[in-house]
Parts: sequence; C-alpha cells; structure tokens
Amino acid sequence: VALLIPQSAEKTKKIAISIENAARLAIADLGNIRIDLRVYDTAGSTIVAGQVAQQAVDEGAKIILGPLFAEAANAAGLAVADEGVNVLSFSNNASIAGGNVFVLGQTFDNTAKRLVRFAAAQGKRRAIIVHPNNVEGEFGRIALEKAASRSSLEIVAFQAFEFSREGVVNTVPLVRAAVEIEDADLLFITSTTAGALGLLVQMLPEAGINSDTTQYAGLARWDIPSQNLQLPGVQGGWFTVPDSEMLAKFSVRYEKAYQSKPHHLAGLAYDGIAAIGALVSSAGQNALSKRSLTQKAGFEGVDGIFRFKQSGTNERGLAIARVENKQVEIIDPAPTSFGRAGF
Repeated sequence: VALLIPQSAEKTKKIAISIENAARLAIADLGNIRIDLRVYDTAGSTIVAGQVAQQAVDEGAKIILGPLFAEAANAAGLAVADEGVNVLSFSNNASIAGGNVFVLGQTFDNTAKRLVRFAAAQGKRRAIIVHPNNVEGEFGRIALEKAASRSSLEIVAFQAFEFSREGVVNTVPLVRAAVEIEDADLLFITSTTAGALGLLVQMLPEAGINSDTTQYAGLARWDIPSQNLQLPGVQGGWFTVPDSEMLAKFSVRYEKAYQSKPHHLAGLAYDGIAAIGALVSSAGQNALSKRSLTQKAGFEGVDGIFRFKQSGTNERGLAIARVENKQVEIIDPAPTSFGRAGF
C-alpha cells in the first residue's frame, strides 16, 4: 500500500503526520494480515503527486491511499489508470471520483441525502437553501436539490450571497421575505464555521426567522469548533455527525499511542486501511479490484459504516444531531449496517 501525503508542505505537515499515524494504527489492528505501507511525499504538489504515484506502482504498490487534495488525487489516478491500480483519496470532492479514483471524505451528496430524508420524515415540506455564491456553496445547493427531488420535501427557493460580511447582511432580509412568501418550514444553511455560519445564525433569528416555526439545518458540522455551540442561533438546529462511539474509541487509542489528539481527517486513513485489510482477508487475488471495493456490505471504520459506490463516491452512515442547551444531542442514531431502511 502506497500512502501519498504532503509531508514537506509547510501548511500540512501536522495533518500528514496524523494521517500516517492513523494508517499505522490501523495496520497494527489487522492482526495476521500483513501490509507493507510505504509513504511517498507529494509536497502538496499536483505534479509531484502524479510522479510519486507512478513511482509507487513501479515499486510494487497494489493500491494507493491518498493524496489529500482533489487535484493531486486526480493526477495520481491519471498517472496509474492504465496499470489498473485504484486510488483511495482523502478528498471529499465528488467531481474527481470515477474510473480508478475513489473519495473517502464525507461528500455533500451523502450529508444532504441524510438530512433531507430525516427532515421529510419529521413532516417538513417546504425548504429554502441559503448558500454562498462560490464553488463550495454551489456544490452544497446542488446536493440538497438532488436529495430533495427524491423525497417529499420541496425546495421552494434558494438565496445565494456574496462571500463577504456585506453579502450576508444584504441577503438576510431577502431570506426572511422568502420564508414568509413561501411559507417555508425548513431553512438549509450550507456555510461552514470558516465561512459565514456564525454571522448567518446570528442575523437570521434577529431578522425574525423564528426557529420554533422554521427549522434551521446545516450541511456542515455545527459543533466544530465547540465554541459554535454557544451561539444562540444554532440552538435547536439539525446537522449530521458520524458515529460518535466509534470515533471516541479511535481518539482514545490514538492519544494513547501518540500522546496527541488526531486530526479530524486522520480517521479517513484508518478507514482506508481497514477496508483494504478486510478485502485482503476475504477476496483473494482480486481483493483490491473495483468490484471488490464496491461490494454492497461496506466496511466499518472510525466514523461508522461506509461503502464505496460504482461512481467512486461513498456512502456513510451518519447520525442526526441537534444543539440543545449548548450541547450536541443525537436525535436519530447512525445506522449500523446498510440493510437498514434509507440505504
């Protein structure tokens, strides 16, 4: 197994270390299954990623774990596509998935599907999407619209805003007007903490959009960083989280082994090795083929159950969380198998 990570890139050194540590922890957990893990430095470069992917395969790699970023993963996949080697990238960008490239990261489609199905089951019928006018915002909007088209929930309006404080301020009265005109009972916010989430959840309630009548829901994690939970505007809001029990166990074991907390992406490396190990133990010579990787039963990882789809994207079992009294409360647990209704 070749692990491609940006070891020498200044901004990602700590992430790279955490990813490698998690991969080695996963290998130690495989028992009798032996994996020869070799680490290759992409230096945070798309060009280098393609070069080291080819080098890794030349040196005997049967599968590639990584790289971290979408463009680098795409380059690595292209470099080794003609040799039948699959790439399990840490990216969550579904646009690079396909062929021999799979994404391990949590995708907008998966999160949107879980949120929409839950909302529809709770009787929500008319939703508005609020998103920044950028690539991330557009991906979020499209994912929510696609998920809603397969449910009883209707997207009655969407409001884009320029990614600036002024853009948020200007869009708030427009969102309020849309909620009133469309009689919306659900408000989807795609923004992250690094984006406009904080400002939106402050200003929208102040503008009169009452969470008692219009449910707030987020496509991003609202509990990262934990200070978010103190914001009045997130109280009662819905968002998705991975299986917290599995993640807590991983974090404890990681800290014991390495005397530090794992980066939140480290679990993806553990998941990748866990999937590879499970396949090697059961599928023989074709263990790492696309057919084996996309078997329907899926795998159990740090963030709960997951499986790869033929499209190269993934499906992950997620829980629905609500912010209650500045704490995260699980109101619909993550599934424990893909046989459960909804999958």
